[in-house]
Amino acid sequence: MNNTLYWIATGLVALVFIGSGMMNLSANSKAKELESGYGGRRNQILLSVLKIMIGIIWIFPQTGVLGALLAIAYFGGAIAVHLTTNTPVVNVIVIQIVIWVASAYRFPELLQRMLGSSIKL
Repeated sequence: MNNTLYWIATGLVALVFIGSGMMNLSANSKAKELESGYGGRRNQILLSVLKIMIGIIWIFPQTGVLGALLAIAYFGGAIAVHLTTNTPVVNVIVIQIVIWVASAYRFPELLQRMLGSSIKL
């Protein structure tokens, strides 16, 4: 059961990053609509490649902690952008919470370092 939850958490976050990165690279109508918000096609490509790289780093247990920190930082920036541009922020906050929960589940040492060594999962 624990192994299943581990891979569900891993896959869910990876899907968010790799899926949205691939969608934005596809240049479909939704991606073209987002281009102006990203500052043009060049910035959209750069952010999409970054998302895909974060998703790949997140998947592997050896680099997963780095992936978790990058994912948390990326969505922290996304929340800031949504707040400053008055665009809906709820979905981004929900994704950030999922990343935090998945990170705490996959890497209990992160939670222990943040909350103190007395916390045990």
